[in-house]
Amino acid sequence: MALPSISHVVLTLLLLQILKTKAKVSSIIVFGDSTVDSGNNNYIPTVLKSNFKPYGRDFDGGRATGRFSNGRVPTDFISEAFGLKTAVPAYLDPAYTIKDFATGVCFASAGTGYDNVTSKVLVSIVTRSSEYSIQEYQQFLAGIARNFITNIYKLGARKISLTGLPPMGCLPLERTTNLASGGGCIDEYNKVAMDFNQQLQALVETLNKELSGLRLVLVNPYATLYDIIQNPHSFGFEHSAIACCGTGRFEMSYLCGEDNGLTCSDANEYVFWDSFHPTEKTNGIIANYAVRKYLAVFLQ
Repeated sequence: MALPSISHVVLTLLLLQILKTKAKVSSIIVFGDSTVDSGNNNYIPTVLKSNFKPYGRDFDGGRATGRFSNGRVPTDFISEAFGLKTAVPAYLDPAYTIKDFATGVCFASAGTGYDNVTSKVLVSIVTRSSEYSIQEYQQFLAGIARNFITNIYKLGARKISLTGLPPMGCLPLERTTNLASGGGCIDEYNKVAMDFNQQLQALVETLNKELSGLRLVLVNPYATLYDIIQNPHSFGFEHSAIACCGTGRFEMSYLCGEDNGLTCSDANEYVFWDSFHPTEKTNGIIANYAVRKYLAVFLQ
C-alpha cells in the first residue's frame, strides 16, 4: 500500500473570499493531486497524464482535458454549487489568462503531495517508509499540512477546506494487488485512512483556535464513499469493486488508453472510472455531500 501522501491526502481546497464583493465565496483556488487535477499535468513532463481518450469522454462533448475521470472532478461540482465556474481551469493551460482565474483556478497536479519527495514516487515509497512507521509518517504529513495552512493564512486566506482520505483499501487497484483479501476491501488500509482523518480533524480544531478569523473545515469523504462502495445499488450503480476502464482492476493513465477495448460503455454504472479515480457520477455525489455537510458554512 502506498503511504497516505501518495494521493488522496493531498487534496486541499482553498476558498478565497475577495474583498469588495457581495459574494460569500467569490473565488475557488484548488491545490491537490490527480483527484482534482484539471489539466496541469498536460504541461508537465510526466507519465501521469490523462489528456487522451477515453478520459473525458463525458466532459463537454467528449474532451480529454487532463482530468482523471470520464467527466468532471469534485472541485468542478463544488465551484458550480457556489455559483462560480462549472469547471475550474488549470493554471498551466495557455488557453486561459489571468482574467479567467478571477473566479477560480486549479494548481493541482497528479502525483504531488504534502511530502516533497512524492514527485519521485519510487524514492518516496522506499525511503520514507523505511524512515517512518505509519503513525510517524501520518504525523509528518499532518505537520506539513499545518505549515501549508499557516502559510496561506498569512497570505490572507480565511476560508479553507482540507480534505481527508477515502477508504483506500476499497480502491480497485488495492483489491487487485492484495490477493489475500479475496477481492474485498482491505481493512488494514481503511484503518490507516480513518486514523489519519482523525489526526486531520484534530489539526483543524487546533488551528481554528490558534489563528484568529480562520474558518477551517475538514471534508471527510470516507463514510460517504464507503457507503457507496458497499451499497452501490442504493446510489444507482451496478459495479463498485471494479472500474469502468479496461478490466477495471489495475488500469489507469496510459494503461487506460483508447487502445484498451475493454472499457465499459456506460460509466454511470460504475463507482470508479479507472482503478484509482471515481467516475463523474461518483464525484458529483461526493461533492454534493461535501457542500451540504461541510462547505455550506462558507456561505453563511
